[in-house]
Amino acid sequence: MGLIKEFKEFAVKGNMVDMAVGIIIGAAFNAVVNSLVKQVILPPLSLLTDGIHFADKKFVLREAIGSPGTEDFIEEVAIGYGLLFETFIDFLIVGFVVFLVVRFMNRFRAKAQDPKNNQVATPKDIELLSNLKDLMEEQNELLRNKQN
Repeated sequence: MGLIKEFKEFAVKGNMVDMAVGIIIGAAFNAVVNSLVKQVILPPLSLLTDGIHFADKKFVLREAIGSPGTEDFIEEVAIGYGLLFETFIDFLIVGFVVFLVVRFMNRFRAKAQDPKNNQVATPKDIELLSNLKDLMEEQNELLRNKQN
């Protein structure tokens, strides 16, 4: 029964739910980025490069020999660098967007953790620590004045 109780606490505390939400949003985000790269960014690049489709670009090491379906058919051996190029563009876009999201979230976190900022509600733990800091500074000032 201990294992079931631990799993229930794990699921209820939100760790599993947060992870599931992150995976689902990540998969949806991946679909958006793929569409952005393939439908918005690569077509103008292809136009600028005289109609080259990057996914089809490859460096052929050995040409195919024979016709497909025959006994003596030998497949082509090629390095497909075009798909690597598209994937690299995907990676750069995802990295940049994640950077922007983290930057945006850090700004909100900084505002929320500033006890002097009244626009955003400060978390209770930060507020309590700020109050403790103020009280300690006040106490230190009183002790300094006593010693003088």
